[in-house]
Amino acid sequence: MSPPDEGQLLSMLLKLMNAKRTIEIGVFTGYSLLATALALPHDGQIVAIDPDREAYEVGLPFIQKAGVEHKINFIQSDALSVLDEMLRNDKNKMAFDFVFVDADKDNYINYHEKAIQMVKIGGVIAYDNTLWFSTVASEEEDVPEFFRPYRKAIIDLNKRLASDHRVEIVQISIGDGVTLCRRII
Repeated sequence: MSPPDEGQLLSMLLKLMNAKRTIEIGVFTGYSLLATALALPHDGQIVAIDPDREAYEVGLPFIQKAGVEHKINFIQSDALSVLDEMLRNDKNKMAFDFVFVDADKDNYINYHEKAIQMVKIGGVIAYDNTLWFSTVASEEEDVPEFFRPYRKAIIDLNKRLASDHRVEIVQISIGDGVTLCRRII
């Protein structure tokens, strides 16, 4: 569940980029999906991937009321298999303006390797929760047990992104931390 200020930030970013084709990995009840759909032009397209259709359907009435359902291709599946399938189809390589990742924290690095192939040069990949309740800056023994499992995955992602020469990054302390990666090569 993305906070409202994060939704507004992503919406503004998409408008500044003139984005038309996006992917959202992890939809939950669809707040960020709705923000994205509202920011895209009438002919914009979003591939929305989440294994939990029931959660998506909680937010679906709001998407329908906003008149943006036609922009969304919801795929009920785990994202890695869908991304692999899309990458096998050559026309999908480097065809996306924006990728938003907010699910399955243990696979963020795997999503990055696929997303980097799918987003065009100049496009943006956004990762949610990259501050992980500020635990990424804490000593492990000071981190509550509940936050530890994903903490390491987020720290590993942050290190990987910081050293990835294919992107320039900025980490924003909005919500639970959002890292934006602009593909440069």
